Amino acid sequence: MCNLYSLTKGQAAIIALSRAMRDQSGNLPPLPGIFPDYPAPIVRNGSDGDRELVMARWGMPTPPKFLEGKKTDSGVTNIRNVKSPHWRRWLGVESRCLVPFTSFSEYDTIDGKKVPVWFAADESRPLMMFAGIWTNWTSIRKVKEGEVNTDLYGFLTCEPNAVVGAVHPKAMPVILTTPEEMDVWLRADWAEASSLQRALPNDALQIVAKGERKDEVTS
Repeated sequence: MCNLYSLTKGQAAIIALSRAMRDQSGNLPPLPGIFPDYPAPIVRNGSDGDRELVMARWGMPTPPKFLEGKKTDSGVTNIRNVKSPHWRRWLGVESRCLVPFTSFSEYDTIDGKKVPVWFAADESRPLMMFAGIWTNWTSIRKVKEGEVNTDLYGFLTCEPNAVVGAVHPKAMPVILTTPEEMDVWLRADWAEASSLQRALPNDALQIVAKGERKDEVTS
């Protein structure tokens, strides 16, 4: 489960790579440690069809069967089973989004301790995108916050490649690396877009850091 990632590239880089036409994210600082339920930027299709950069909270609505007896829904960050009726409702282009990142973390056990291991395309941490979905939802995320209506997002996962699988053998995020893949994700019907739910080649990712709960490299 990828429950920690970093975004250290600025708005101009996100807009250039995603071809977003509008920026509604406000003043966006570097985000070296994004955890579940944190606000972070996504790029989605606006109501007029133009791409827009907006903020949303990380964690899609949890399937009802997992909420029995609970007072809050902190959300689901990673989505694997896209055949589930719960997730199928958000697979259309109106609910797909790009989630910008520069590195992501999986935990490894080293000397008996859980240690974050950071993955990126290379040491320079170029900007890439997770294949995400989003929705507007009303729920209680935290008891002290009460009921809120907000935009939520998560991203798809798949079988890991060898690089990620050596640390986390169950899954890795679905990553889009080219403008063409991003166009398919945001514009194509599901029959075509679903082919993107696959691991990156082994040489497309490497371990760039270990040990810290933030990856602050901005080079």
